[in-house]
Amino acid sequence: MRRFLAAAVAVLVLVVGYGALDVYDLVPGFLTRAPRSNSGTAPAGSSPTPTATDPAVVVPTMDSGAQPLAPASAGAPIPSAKGVAAALAAVLRQPSLGPSPGVLVRDAFTGQVLLQRGVDREHVPASTLKLLTALAVDTTLDPAATMPTTVVQGATAGQLVLVAGGDTMLAPGKGRAGAVEGRAGLADLAAQVATALQASGTTTITLRLDLSHARGPRYAPTWLPADVTAGYTGGVSMLGLAGERAVPGHPAPRDPEASTAAAFVAALAKQGITARLTPERTWSAPVAAGALELGRVESAPIGDVLALALDESDNALTEGLARQAAVKAGGAATFASAVALVEKVAAAHGVDLAGSTIKDTSGLSPGQLVSPRVLSDVLQLGADGSVPAMQETVAGLPVAGLTGTLHDRFTTTLTRPAAGIARAKTGTLTGASAMAGTVIDADGRVLSYVVQADRIPAGVGTLAARATLDRFVAALATCGCR
Repeated sequence: MRRFLAAAVAVLVLVVGYGALDVYDLVPGFLTRAPRSNSGTAPAGSSPTPTATDPAVVVPTMDSGAQPLAPASAGAPIPSAKGVAAALAAVLRQPSLGPSPGVLVRDAFTGQVLLQRGVDREHVPASTLKLLTALAVDTTLDPAATMPTTVVQGATAGQLVLVAGGDTMLAPGKGRAGAVEGRAGLADLAAQVATALQASGTTTITLRLDLSHARGPRYAPTWLPADVTAGYTGGVSMLGLAGERAVPGHPAPRDPEASTAAAFVAALAKQGITARLTPERTWSAPVAAGALELGRVESAPIGDVLALALDESDNALTEGLARQAAVKAGGAATFASAVALVEKVAAAHGVDLAGSTIKDTSGLSPGQLVSPRVLSDVLQLGADGSVPAMQETVAGLPVAGLTGTLHDRFTTTLTRPAAGIARAKTGTLTGASAMAGTVIDADGRVLSYVVQADRIPAGVGTLAARATLDRFVAALATCGCR
């Protein structure tokens, strides 16, 4: 009964906001709006934010030709295996998926298998591997906990220490309440420090950093240097600035800690405090236990940071959370230790990783292999409510046609039916494309799905495969399949 109720809650989360999507013509329904031209393109991992003068914000009107979807319900009929196979047959024959894609479709409430193809053969997971990492993070770290960045009194007179606590998205100025990136601000931290120093009349200090928290290698030995240079990932650190995360075409700073230190010195200067940085070679020593704290700012909750990492498929952010989880579990601050934790937690939840090859926790390294069954088993732990924190993670995956890595997908006539009602973690590497998530079918039944294509024919390209994956999900969305 507990699992049934938890799954029902997951369904509610999945369908909240459907009416808003309907207004914007992203899903079928009664509500619509007047068409408008929009030459702007939302950046990856974001969605448009209407303003008071945005012509998109209008009073919704009725579209008499539209038909509403059946509401998601645990009482909705489960599709038949025969019906699902028939609905997906044409899509799975598409050459863009290669000769042997891995496919597994299940009923999200019961876990009943509705379609399986090559489910026990290992395929390239790409960033769908982050689902395994999410399970490890969700069950090792407290999703409600935050990551502190503090300033304490140093070992010598006139020395302060900026102590890293894992937050790599500090705002250079004031923090933004309610935000994930930039929740904690260096200007706020500097103001606290200045207030604490007023009693002694101190206006000049030396500043050291304490980077001992989860300190380890910056780049995985299995990552391609070209991927780092191209901005597909930044290095793993425990201190950094908002707006400096790696995005394709814009690599992250090689020394985010130095950038953060410089920004904090500037923030102190605005408070009338002159700070001189000590050499970087002094930044590894931990502060003494019980050092007097002069200021503290807190990140967004770890659960929200994980959601952002999955939403935008941020490799470095994911690896950073996995490393902190590994350290909390008693492991080393290394990529290998984080992988070991992911494997241990998966096994503890009954996920059989035999035959899998896992080299990192983000999915970026070449040569990684995971079967559709593994991804589906992990997905089901959230879809059916077995792991409450994972349930929230699955319910918060990118929404088709609206958010994150799906914000610019599901826009064609064939795929639009899934917009707003499908969620997925995506994965793309050269020659491979994958999706794993949930969708509501035409009868209101929630289905989970995994589809992996990693033998994409030469000359076809991952964009064509990606478009076919979208058609796969849309076919499930329009399927009653009984």
